[in-house]
Amino acid sequence: MTKVIAHSLFTDFDIDLFKAGKHFKLYEKLGAHLTEVNGIKGVYFAVWAPTAHSVSVVGDFNYWTNGEHVLNVRWDSSGIWEGFIPEISKGALYKYKIQSSINGVVTEKADPFALYCEKPPHTASVVWDLEYKWKDENWMQNRKDKNGLDKPYSVYEVHLGSWKRAEHNRFLSYLELADDLVQYVKETGFTHVEFMPVMEYPYDPSWGYQLTGYFAPTSRFGKPQDFMLLVDRLHQEGIGVILDWVPSHFPDDAHGLGYFDGSHLYEHPDRRKGYHPDWKSLVFNYGRNEVRAFLISNAVFWLQNYHVDGLRVDAVASMLYLDYSRKDGEWEANIFGGRENLDSISFLKEFNEVIYSNFDGVQTIAEESTSFPMVSRPTSFGGLGFGMKWMMGWMHDTLEYFQKETVYRKYHQNDLTFSMTYAFTENFMLPFSHDEVVYGKQSLIYKMPGDEWQRFANLRLLYGYMFTHPGTKLLFQGAEFGQTGEWNFEQSLDWHLLQYDFHSGIKKMITDLNQLYKSQPALYEKQFTGDGFEWINYSDHQNAVLSYIRKGNNPDENVIVVCNFTPVVRENYRIGIPKKGKLNEIFNSDAVTYGGSGVGNSKSLKIESISYDGRDFSAELLLPPLSVTVYSLS
Repeated sequence: MTKVIAHSLFTDFDIDLFKAGKHFKLYEKLGAHLTEVNGIKGVYFAVWAPTAHSVSVVGDFNYWTNGEHVLNVRWDSSGIWEGFIPEISKGALYKYKIQSSINGVVTEKADPFALYCEKPPHTASVVWDLEYKWKDENWMQNRKDKNGLDKPYSVYEVHLGSWKRAEHNRFLSYLELADDLVQYVKETGFTHVEFMPVMEYPYDPSWGYQLTGYFAPTSRFGKPQDFMLLVDRLHQEGIGVILDWVPSHFPDDAHGLGYFDGSHLYEHPDRRKGYHPDWKSLVFNYGRNEVRAFLISNAVFWLQNYHVDGLRVDAVASMLYLDYSRKDGEWEANIFGGRENLDSISFLKEFNEVIYSNFDGVQTIAEESTSFPMVSRPTSFGGLGFGMKWMMGWMHDTLEYFQKETVYRKYHQNDLTFSMTYAFTENFMLPFSHDEVVYGKQSLIYKMPGDEWQRFANLRLLYGYMFTHPGTKLLFQGAEFGQTGEWNFEQSLDWHLLQYDFHSGIKKMITDLNQLYKSQPALYEKQFTGDGFEWINYSDHQNAVLSYIRKGNNPDENVIVVCNFTPVVRENYRIGIPKKGKLNEIFNSDAVTYGGSGVGNSKSLKIESISYDGRDFSAELLLPPLSVTVYSLS
């Protein structure tokens, strides 16, 4: 076979940008690229390995023989090795055999920029392309109108390997999911799906959070173009796509990024910054320009080439703090004596600036569990620049409240009302994610107290409260029909439960809540500002009732929400109303069709000129047991 031919896709400007950490389309240069040189078809390879003594491409085309195809190192001290190998075609398997110039150590690595990988447990990279004819022009042109912060944003979180399985516990393919999952999300009315990491990962129990192939959708479910089709089909049905993105850590698998060229190339060399004790994984060196360019290029890659609408950034808190999960003596303060990781803070700001300046109508969402300030505020104001942040405090407080027996709830109403003291300090997303239904935490339905009827009524109440609370929404797969078992990544959800009325009722209610959220501007237009919320009464601890107003741009479209957190029916329950007219019940979580008792206000209610709750007008309501009722004003 012909040896390596000198060839390069890099210009001097590319190299300058790379060294400065400002090249955000590195995937167009590094990696394996099908091309033609002097009329000969083949593959151009380029890999960053600055401490290498030699780099060979080994693969099925040369019987994995070291030294057959040795790449050439560039003269410009960039550390890039490159070359063109003729007669290699799409589908060829390959790795880089790298000998270190420091200590002679030889590593055999998968391509960090591979577009496709062998199906695990195999670990080779695959020569591939990204050719695909997209059919989502309408979505992409109008995405800003669907994906904005003042739009309904209801997210269905999905683990592709366990949402549904085929016969003999086989994974569904991307193509099968493009039929089944897309239709299901459309039917239930969610505005977005969020995929737990789809980038290639070697170890199933990591759920995808230990990545080795940052630029390749996992081959467990099909080819890259198959995943494109799944995204395309979701877009054609008006459904946005968010990907979990993991720039916080990576595994030390032999074929991965760790110790890549015999040196600490991608990971921080100081173990106090370069190793994560919780996940026993390596941490990126955010202060190294080329590593920053690698990560930001990766984010840009998914938005550009896979038409993704948002990135949910995993484990942001672990990136922000030098002492995260570390004991005294296991971390070193920054130059100002503080615990903040200044390099990663700088990286996150730059990441958000690049994404928002280059892509119209996308969102970045931080999974961040601390009180770090201004996570979802623009970098120009000193913030980190994210579009949204998960509201972990609300999630913990709300679940703690709901797990209490109803007779004790009157003593703990502050668990619910406290969220409104900080609800508008960030653009919060309310998450009931996969993390809440694993490791002995039980499913959401089994967190609820009481007999079977009360459990389901409490779950309906929980969801109704969530959908009427300010902020965007996220539910993990199975929550929408009351999955009883804890999530198990090795098997399908318990779809057979939908034959039972209580479970099908939950699904019907989630569908209606999604429709309510989308049809009532008061529930989304001002979901991130204090102007969009007003308490009617938060102090009725004795009855464990909360009442509030959700407001939109048009005052005539405001809605009133009343939550009864006990199984006692409240007759003639009076609440203050801001104006005269009539109240019309537009949602009731106790409806018979949901599995409820059917108590409610069937007719429009007259608003009386009786002062109550500090307002000039009021109305008497019939509050169903363990319920949320929503009313329009007319």
